[in-house]
Amino acid sequence: MRRITKGLAALSSVALAFTLVACSGDKEPAAGDNKAADPASLAAELTWWDTSDAKNEGPVFQDLIKQFNAKYPNVKINYQSVPFADAQNKFKTAAAAKTGAPDILRAEVAWVPEFASLGYLYSLDGSELLADESDYNKTALASNKFDGKTYGVPQVTDSLALLYNKELVEKAGVSVPKTWAELKTAAQTVKQKTGAEGLYVNPAGYFTLPFLYGEGGDLVDTASKKIVVNSEQNVAGLKVAKDLIDSGAAVKPSATDSYGTMMTLFKEKKVAFIINGPWEVANVKAAPGFGGLENLGIAPVPAGSAKAGAPVGGHNYVVYSGVPQEKAAAAVAFIKFMNSAESQAALADKLGVLPTRTSAYDIASVKSNAVISAFKPVVESAVNRPWIPEGGQFFGPLDTLATEVLVQNKDAKTSLDAVAQKYKAEVVPSYATN
Repeated sequence: MRRITKGLAALSSVALAFTLVACSGDKEPAAGDNKAADPASLAAELTWWDTSDAKNEGPVFQDLIKQFNAKYPNVKINYQSVPFADAQNKFKTAAAAKTGAPDILRAEVAWVPEFASLGYLYSLDGSELLADESDYNKTALASNKFDGKTYGVPQVTDSLALLYNKELVEKAGVSVPKTWAELKTAAQTVKQKTGAEGLYVNPAGYFTLPFLYGEGGDLVDTASKKIVVNSEQNVAGLKVAKDLIDSGAAVKPSATDSYGTMMTLFKEKKVAFIINGPWEVANVKAAPGFGGLENLGIAPVPAGSAKAGAPVGGHNYVVYSGVPQEKAAAAVAFIKFMNSAESQAALADKLGVLPTRTSAYDIASVKSNAVISAFKPVVESAVNRPWIPEGGQFFGPLDTLATEVLVQNKDAKTSLDAVAQKYKAEVVPSYATN
């Protein structure tokens, strides 16, 4: 606790500098009012780690940077595409060493409470970045909160949905399924009538959550501080997923690069149904022979015996606590531009990602976007994840679990018990177990 308290105390004075530079009141601090009024006079060099997909999403963010530089010609952005799988540990290592960390990071939602608890992020409370806080989706903003303070602004929100090939579904004469049982029947019918595979279930921890939530399960109960990952509900949820594979409704998933295999089969029209999110829309749209967005169906994930629900996901803009005061005004200006309603609308239009600002949905291009409209009920039914510092550490053990149960045919309860033991030993040792 001493380390956390010390880190947050150190941030308070820096956050004040952020507020002074960004809000420019009666006083004239180092950044001054003139720089706020004249974008051309603002000069700084910032490093931004972009954790989006380098091929499908990165170029669109780089286009936004060019637009930013047209307004702020003297703010140099060192754009660095950092693989998502490496970014969490890479940032923590650099921040702990106080060398090599970026000024600004695109952080996965679960990382923010963890980084904040370690003292690695600015508190943005009182800064211009939160002046229009009410414009943000409350669920998306919640992941930026820790210990009563706000450490980021939500860049994009998402959740998992049932994506399907309209042509194959229509050819098989099946309706869009609303339950896992209906999906099993529909997938088997597609296989029988079209020759394509019906379904691909990705054996990864995040992608198992709709099955767990569907039976009323969860990973931990933060209110009672209890580990519940090995509950009977979660055993039942995994059995639903396993039955889809065992019955032939779903393809036997590959042990390596299962995600890539899933997307290849879907884009090549060799599988009708997958569970995935809006980040793949641009990829599917560009796939030769798929049929564009006109052939892409989007629906909420099917329901289990308890409900239908997929995890809330997304990314936030955060600022490293080691950023010097003289860069504060430039960092604020950059994030404000990149996260404006207009920029979010541009990302929605080009990538199919979901804005976090309410005002972005009033922009014509977003209003008329069929993909965004289709994902709206998906996000509305999404399930909040536990926004605790340890939240980002839940998925490593879950990935192992998914492979064991869905690929290696291991017993669901045995594997879930192992996850619970790992959570207790390494992730949330203060939590009780079942």
